[in-house]
Amino acid sequence: MTDDGTAGDIASIDPSSERATIVVVGRPNVGKSTLFNRIVGGQVAIVEDRPGVTRDRKEMDAEWLGVPFRVIDTGGWMPGGDALDAKVSRQVERAVEEADLVLFVVDATVGVVTDDEAVADWLRRIDTPVLVVANKSDNDQRERELWEFLSLGLGDALPVSALHGRRAGDLLDVVLERLGPLGVPPERVVEPWLDLDAATDLADDGERPPRVAIVGRPNVGKSTLFNRLVGDDRAVVHDMAGTTRDAVDTLVDTEDGPIVFVDTAGMRRRSRIDDSAEYYSAVRALRAIDDADVALLVIDANEGVTGQDQRLAERIDASGCPVVVMLNKWETIDDAERRASIKADVVRKLAFLGNAPVLGISALTGKGVHRLRPVLADAIEQYHRRVPTKDVNRVIAAAQQASPAPGGARVLYAIQGATDPPTFTLFVNRELPQHHVRYLERSIREAFGFGSTPLKLRIRKKQG
Repeated sequence: MTDDGTAGDIASIDPSSERATIVVVGRPNVGKSTLFNRIVGGQVAIVEDRPGVTRDRKEMDAEWLGVPFRVIDTGGWMPGGDALDAKVSRQVERAVEEADLVLFVVDATVGVVTDDEAVADWLRRIDTPVLVVANKSDNDQRERELWEFLSLGLGDALPVSALHGRRAGDLLDVVLERLGPLGVPPERVVEPWLDLDAATDLADDGERPPRVAIVGRPNVGKSTLFNRLVGDDRAVVHDMAGTTRDAVDTLVDTEDGPIVFVDTAGMRRRSRIDDSAEYYSAVRALRAIDDADVALLVIDANEGVTGQDQRLAERIDASGCPVVVMLNKWETIDDAERRASIKADVVRKLAFLGNAPVLGISALTGKGVHRLRPVLADAIEQYHRRVPTKDVNRVIAAAQQASPAPGGARVLYAIQGATDPPTFTLFVNRELPQHHVRYLERSIREAFGFGSTPLKLRIRKKQG
């Protein structure tokens, strides 16, 4: 965090060092996500001036005065609400159980309300240390009126304005004091993070773990699949469309190495988005797709491929990452003939994805999910594969000899210029017809086993 109360670049710490966990809790709409963004130094959590926007836990790494720690943003704790509120509250309680320190956020502009007292009653019964944070303390007058929060029985309230950064540095000084030994700077700090996402934790070999984004329309079972894959109820699951608001990511150690799974919000047609929080949720989901190494496109098997599923598939294909189609709720379809018809319909309507794998699964029971692991491993390996230049030119030469381009056009030289996705540059003597470019792409794909991974071919005409 900088002098004005902004965290700035997050520092990467030796993964083996001990790192404290701080959880931000409170009733809805007191500014928890704003404070979370202030601490981590970026607009990573969706902020809206109304209750109930945050639902899932969101974790990020941050540091203050050389001390690394993990911050968890949570939804509003409302155990007396409806079924969805109860699930959000359970997420909050689980986060607090794993925390070293709790930041209990209250609203300095309204004072103590009944819901604050309910949260305080719960926090007084736990063993984790608690700091009361009076948010929206934008001036000296409000700071002088914080004595009211002593009635919560959790000590003095610390004034802060998460929106403007006022007293944010003072708050973090107290946080380090309360953490005790965990608030001591580590002996070794290495290179800075490449970006603000906590999921870019370095793997043991120093490389960025692959990211797998779970995308689809609202209410097709994305969060259920996410929880199944990470082995924990990290995402709130409810049969109401639009439950997930933010992109939630978790680093999981698998037999094939560490993988970051990212749960995203369901995406509808832009014309149907009339809510600002849903709009920002869709923006975060699109960003998750662009950052992903593989996308799992979840489709409701009972509904089949809809027009919105096709548009999402086109967006994923444009990002250049491989796609695995997950037909969820597969267990509800007993008839073998209908199953075959559904898969044929998927292949027909998503033909532009090439030979993308199609898996029938049940995220709820876990049936069929085990078949994803080898498919995922192959897709990730193909996405990062690099082919030697001599082998690329050998395949291109053989393809041109077998089927020359019309008009004397030919490839003079070819190289693989990039991975993620594999990108090949072809230097030609004159413009190649599109059908011949597709032929060369197919030849490269088959020769080097790229499967369904998207390939990019760039054509460069020889000058002069």
